[in-house]
Amino acid sequence: MTRSLRTAILLPCAFAAAAALRAHDGAGFSVSVLVDGKPVPEYAGRGRIYIEALKGKEFTIRLSNPTSERVAVALSVDGRNVVDAKRTTELAASKWVLNPGQVADIPGWQVSGQTARKFFFTETGGSYAAWLGDTSNVGVIEAVYFREKRREAIARFKDEAFAERRADAPAAAGSPSGNAREKARAADDYAATGIGDQTSFPVQWVAFEEDPKPAARIAIRYEFRPQLVRLGVIPREDDPVFARDGARGFEHAYAPDPYGRR
Repeated sequence: MTRSLRTAILLPCAFAAAAALRAHDGAGFSVSVLVDGKPVPEYAGRGRIYIEALKGKEFTIRLSNPTSERVAVALSVDGRNVVDAKRTTELAASKWVLNPGQVADIPGWQVSGQTARKFFFTETGGSYAAWLGDTSNVGVIEAVYFREKRREAIARFKDEAFAERRADAPAAAGSPSGNAREKARAADDYAATGIGDQTSFPVQWVAFEEDPKPAARIAIRYEFRPQLVRLGVIPREDDPVFARDGARGFEHAYAPDPYGRR
């Protein structure tokens, strides 16, 4: 990686076809979480967007660029940048660059220029954040979009440069301290994200200078179902009010005829 780049940016080489996207802002920037290839239901509550974490299920994060220009997206899961697992500001973060109109599915933590390790929902104690020693921000996915400040020629770099830069990222954090492990075990009723199986996801470093003012900020909170019930985001299934929500005003039927009975 040459020092002429002010910001290191990742460009996903593979992208998905345009599709309906869910959590969004007024400008059309969107984020959604996919399980088994389908967006999971979203719940609005407490001024936030929530989804249910399905324990053990792998998921991908879908980002979209509705504009006619490139944008860069700082993406974090559990407070960690998915590119290098670092804790930084969104402006300083390594970002994903999306081409005009591109929709990209991010499958996991990027561990090399060719490979990612899949996201999956798990207990806090078994999460990547717990392994890194800090579970203070688990349960949130956040994407911050930036427009390009000015166009520059794309500078491409070999994967070896990517690997050299990455060599001291996740591994340098080491395993968590005993105190961190105890705290994580105590919070195993709560959802977090693990680092799972390898999957091919080739990327390239490119040059991009972002406008420092974010164009959009979208956050999704996730929890296991019991915690969503406790938060009042979804109702208890054994609560009568849950059944009442299925009530309808009209049915395809006719009024009973008392004179037709013998």
